[in-house]
Amino acid sequence: MTITIIIIVITSIFSILAFKQTSLIYRYQLNPVQIFDRHQYARLFLHAFLHANWTHLLINMLVLYSFGEALESYLQLNFGSRWIPYFLLFYFGAILISPIYSLVRNRKNYNYNAIGASGAVSAIVFATVFFNPWSNIYLFALVPVPGIVFAILYLIYSWIMSRKSQDNIAHDTHFFGAIYGFLLPIILNPELLAQFIRMLTKSN
Repeated sequence: MTITIIIIVITSIFSILAFKQTSLIYRYQLNPVQIFDRHQYARLFLHAFLHANWTHLLINMLVLYSFGEALESYLQLNFGSRWIPYFLLFYFGAILISPIYSLVRNRKNYNYNAIGASGAVSAIVFATVFFNPWSNIYLFALVPVPGIVFAILYLIYSWIMSRKSQDNIAHDTHFFGAIYGFLLPIILNPELLAQFIRMLTKSN
């Protein structure tokens, strides 16, 4: 069983429990007032194991499955025996880092709440794009788009939507999770930047 599958199973179990016990969502959702003023730091981590409904859960876990196992292979190829802690750093590091901007921005907003693994999943997607920028991503499972093109459009979309703040979706978290996933390989091994540039300039 791969690490990706283990994360999917644990997240699904916790989310399904929360479907039946909504008190779990209230207790662990990402709420800046509860975190900063009441020091409920467990929310920073556990919010990513909760989802609003079946659709929210299935989309996040399907995307994680689609890209997570690919990233596992890329990390094994580039980092050898260190790939397991590095994969965990990609996923769990993104859980902690991706919502920081939103939390600070909503420091005194008691009504701001967020759940879901979207920030971490965005990191996995963008890390995969980093290692293989011209691999196609299929929008709506039908339309092939080169990963690097999708990445640029996704960042632009997330940034614009985060400025509008009209749909109760944590676009800031998606944006910063994506940036984290894209930059972490370079932080772990700066030589990978040259590899990325070579792959980028050698399009299919």
